Amino acid sequence: MDDANATLMPMWRANLALLTREVGSATRLARMMTFSASYMKLIVSGQRDFSAEFVRGVEAVTGLPEGWMDVKHDSAEVPDETREAIASETPRARFRGTAHPVRKAPVLRVEPIFGQGAKREEATATPEAHRRLAGTRKIRDLAAQDVRKLERYLSVPPVEPAVLRSRIEDVINYADPDERVRADLEGRLEQIEKHREMLLRHVSRLYALLSRLGDD
Repeated sequence: MDDANATLMPMWRANLALLTREVGSATRLARMMTFSASYMKLIVSGQRDFSAEFVRGVEAVTGLPEGWMDVKHDSAEVPDETREAIASETPRARFRGTAHPVRKAPVLRVEPIFGQGAKREEATATPEAHRRLAGTRKIRDLAAQDVRKLERYLSVPPVEPAVLRSRIEDVINYADPDERVRADLEGRLEQIEKHREMLLRHVSRLYALLSRLGDD
């Protein structure tokens, strides 16, 4: 997370809490943003960080002006059309991004030893070096696009986890299995949700690392 986002994070959290203060609003906003209700609740409760992309998505989906989340507001300042959009689960736009913040890469500065830095600059200045660098970046960008697609697929799965959980709970209630089978089913659901979030973090980190290759 870069310094600007870190500075705005408390404001974003406060305004997000404001938008979801009414009972059920977090679940409704989650469906509008095509996230699971459980993940949205983790965000609202402060147990998960989120990105500027997510904040701009909240504004677009709920009909808020861009930049509204960056300024402190009270309940009276939430537009009526935004309240209505959340209450009726009527998104004003589609959000296809991700909530996961990309960590800022540390900047490492190294002083050259005995003129090695100058020699490196001369070597990389050759046409062959430029072609190789351009080729590296092209291949990297294609790979990064695929990683981003995977991240978005995991963020918006073909079957919403909350829907899957609801259907399986219906099966459990109707079938009334013994406690061992019930615990096994519920435990596997929890593991699916847990490992999906873990996989998303790994994919986000992979994208952050990959996107820096070739820029040295």
